[in-house]
Amino acid sequence: MRPLPLAGVLRVGRPSDIWFKPALSVVVATGVPNLTLLALGRLDLAMYTMAGSLCALYAHNLPYAARARALALVVLGMLATVAVALVTASLASSAAVLVTVGALLAAAHKALCDATGIGPPGPVVLTFIGSAALFAPQTAGQVPGHLALVAAAGAWAWLVGMAPGLVRPHGPERRATARALAAAADCAAAVGPDGRPDAGHERARAAAAAAVHAARQSLLAAGAPAGARRALAGLLVRAEVALAAPADADPALLRSWARDLRGRRPAPSPAAGPGSAELLGVDVAEALGKRRAAARFGPLVPIALRTALGCALAGYASLALGVGRPYWALVTAASLYQANLVLTWNRGVQRVVGNLAGVLLFAAVVPLAHLGPAALVLCCLALNFGAEALIGRNYWLGSVCVTPMALLVTEFAGFRPAGELMTERIADTLVGALVGLAAAVAVTNRRAGDRVEDALGTATRAREDAERLISAGSTGSGGLEPARRRLAGALVELRATADAAAGEWWQRALPGERVMRVERAGHRTLAATVRRQGPHVSEDARA
Repeated sequence: MRPLPLAGVLRVGRPSDIWFKPALSVVVATGVPNLTLLALGRLDLAMYTMAGSLCALYAHNLPYAARARALALVVLGMLATVAVALVTASLASSAAVLVTVGALLAAAHKALCDATGIGPPGPVVLTFIGSAALFAPQTAGQVPGHLALVAAAGAWAWLVGMAPGLVRPHGPERRATARALAAAADCAAAVGPDGRPDAGHERARAAAAAAVHAARQSLLAAGAPAGARRALAGLLVRAEVALAAPADADPALLRSWARDLRGRRPAPSPAAGPGSAELLGVDVAEALGKRRAAARFGPLVPIALRTALGCALAGYASLALGVGRPYWALVTAASLYQANLVLTWNRGVQRVVGNLAGVLLFAAVVPLAHLGPAALVLCCLALNFGAEALIGRNYWLGSVCVTPMALLVTEFAGFRPAGELMTERIADTLVGALVGLAAAVAVTNRRAGDRVEDALGTATRAREDAERLISAGSTGSGGLEPARRRLAGALVELRATADAAAGEWWQRALPGERVMRVERAGHRTLAATVRRQGPHVSEDARA
């Protein structure tokens, strides 16, 4: 057993570098349908348009070619979720049956989102909409019309998500490369003047390797190479060179390039350096297939079981307490489950604190929202923006805005006594958090240690393959470059697997020393592959 921490759980961090993009996207995606329904006098249908509109929260980090596919899949997933929920609501009258279906949907959302690596906001939005739709009064004849509203709003959300590509078609790739350069600069800065790494160098190097790997995948997902992406490939190779020779790198120059990429200036164009041609020559379909295979890695079965069990028990407990909206407890439980128990605990604390503060905010906002339907819509839009603007700093800050927004959404069909809504929300928050955490403790990921062993073996084999090719004098895309990509991916996967396993309970001691040795040896080999592909690495690092 490992301790469950409290220190730092509520610490407010720096915002995401694109926090305003999902915030503005969700306001536009929900505002147009809601204002249209307001003009038509049918705000009671807003739940269905919001189901499609909230798809605009997804895929903001993906290049636009990949974003188009991802958003389309999210919209289809939302449509399927609402279809199952509405059909079930029209056929079943038992609240226990509805909770059971909601728990199964939540488990499916969690497994699919983790397997595909769709990213924030993950399964929570899908589960929230699906659970709410389960408890919406419904007849079989109404289902097709309501699904049409979801599809129309989803199509609008797709357009909103793709619209920034008209202005900055390479924006996501530029940001990913900027993150890689900044992380490489942090890694280089962790090496002292005497060339010896300080205490934080290992963690900085792992973070930089992950950022470089993510940027590489972003460039590959962007499609066929173009002039702008060719310049980004050259910069990415410079980040890799800095990882290979951090003592020779110039952190100030790397950060300067990162700032240029985040702005509107043309991408800097340093000398191409070793490996940029190989990066652009990689087969895109093969690379994306490997990325999807890596995304499926993880303890999906234990987390899916945790989600199903925790959500079902939370919903049943809420029903036993006589709460009118048991799906709130179900969604609270679903929102907790992360890669391991320690992270799940952290999310539980953040959820409870954020929801309780959000109930207080609702009490302050509700007099304004009750001035009329227009005020209600505008309050929801403002809270939507606030939630996305703050959630990147810490989950509990976003929950402060999400909670009153969820309470106000229930009033689209008619105003309710504020005290009753607040009491139910507090009860469901506490029930969902307590039962959800209990399920996380009961259903442990006992195979986390086995996955660490598997990742160690994969990283060791990848390192041996790369070293054999170096010894044989191999270069370029014919041998060494694919081996280097495999080794880089294996090291990133090893670090993610070890971090996930470190937060689990009820398992044998993890091989921490072996993980560190394999990582160090792997990064030394990576550095050797970069040096092997070009004789002027040190000159590039100092440029």
